[in-house]
Amino acid sequence: MVEPEVAFNDLNDNMELAEEFLEHIVQSVLKHRMPELKTLERNTKFLENVKKPLPRISYDEAVEILHKKGINFEWGNDLGGTDETVISEQFDRPVMVHRYPSAIKAFYMKRDPQNPKVALAVDVLAPEGYGEIIGGSQREDDLDLLLERIKEHNLPQEAFEWYLDLRRFGSVPHAGFGLGVERTVSWICGLDHVRETIPFPRMIYRLTP
Repeated sequence: MVEPEVAFNDLNDNMELAEEFLEHIVQSVLKHRMPELKTLERNTKFLENVKKPLPRISYDEAVEILHKKGINFEWGNDLGGTDETVISEQFDRPVMVHRYPSAIKAFYMKRDPQNPKVALAVDVLAPEGYGEIIGGSQREDDLDLLLERIKEHNLPQEAFEWYLDLRRFGSVPHAGFGLGVERTVSWICGLDHVRETIPFPRMIYRLTP
């Protein structure tokens, strides 16, 4: 994972950073590694479209897309691989899906003040069926609310005292995300499976090296 975390960033700042980061990665690969992509017989059509701004849709809009495509998806569920593929097929570049139901997101993700049922979270879905390559959120910076979330998720508070101390002794609004390196390489190279990006993948019949 590559995991930036930025002080004073909100969800919109986080999405801007994610799209700038992704644009830089892909355009750098196209500029400096085109011979390798040709060797891999990679169709670069979708890669060439990776320029900001990336399309942004809310979780609600994603659910509407699934319903229009005849998929029986219930609001409140997390998006599965098939769901992500159907959504991404509607765009010619990666799409950012934001404001997921807070119930399916981590306790430390800040809830939307305008609608506490959703979290200020974002996932970036790659095209061509490669699914989520970035996941992130604005973080909860209020100590009391964080304690409430830990209780709601039935988590042991003592295990998170170190994390709570970061709020207890002073904090600022902040946001961040994680980019899956192997997933991103798999998508950029057009590989059939993420294990092809790993030098020594662990599989069911091989645990070493």
